[in-house]
Amino acid sequence: MIVDTHVHVWEMPPIAPIGPTAPRWNSLPTAPGTAEMLLEDMDASKVDWSVLVQTSWSTWDNGYVADAAKRFPDRFVAQGMIDPLDPENAKLAAYWMDERGMSGFRFHPGYYLTDDPSEGEILTKPENAPMFEAIESRKGIVQIHCQAEYASQMDVAAARYPQITWLIDHMMYPLPEMATDGWSGYRPVLDLARHPNVLMKISDVHSRSHEQFPHADMHEVVKMAISEFGIERCMWGTGYPGYHRVEHGWPTLDGELRIVREGFDWLNDQERAMLLGDNAARVWRL
Repeated sequence: MIVDTHVHVWEMPPIAPIGPTAPRWNSLPTAPGTAEMLLEDMDASKVDWSVLVQTSWSTWDNGYVADAAKRFPDRFVAQGMIDPLDPENAKLAAYWMDERGMSGFRFHPGYYLTDDPSEGEILTKPENAPMFEAIESRKGIVQIHCQAEYASQMDVAAARYPQITWLIDHMMYPLPEMATDGWSGYRPVLDLARHPNVLMKISDVHSRSHEQFPHADMHEVVKMAISEFGIERCMWGTGYPGYHRVEHGWPTLDGELRIVREGFDWLNDQERAMLLGDNAARVWRL
């Protein structure tokens, strides 16, 4: 089974709203990236399932991804977004999971950093405890999109809510130049492996690399991540549907698969199968 654990799909008004979901957000799309466009990709590349991830430009209304998962229940599951500053976010989390079938949510700690460091502590602030408790009681999946300096928040939250499955998006953006000091700046991310409920998405490797395929300057850190977390807690993901992949500077879906199938030539067949889908099928119960 092949499962892409990270694809953004969206529509434009009047079909679905667009707009900011974080302070200082100013990037909006000019064209849709639809679920149907993604299905064409998946069929052409023989990908069985995709996890739809609400975009940061689609407002807090997760309706488009929720409805896409409902329309294509044998191809999609959906991860939404909840405003970590909304005092009603616990009720909203329950609504999107109970009434609309969402499997969980994505959070972006770096989007909330202000002159007051405490404002950025969205994973650990006491006001958000009811929201995470609501997600935990439903065995929800929470993915965290940030850089390595925010790993400490995830460290606390993963221990505090052990029944949540926590996912590290895009490996928390390691850079090849971090190798010059033995990856010390990336160590807080690798240390998250001590939590059995934290998993690593091996994705966006090409964007961090300074080299062409097979992006060998990123292989060391990928191997480190797989070694620390174990292959059974690592998953593959991409980013966008259809032409939006190349438009955003990403490979085609076939190109993304090639990175794992050919570029990561140290993996054996069983490890490659686990990374490309078997682990995700277990997490999302596909």
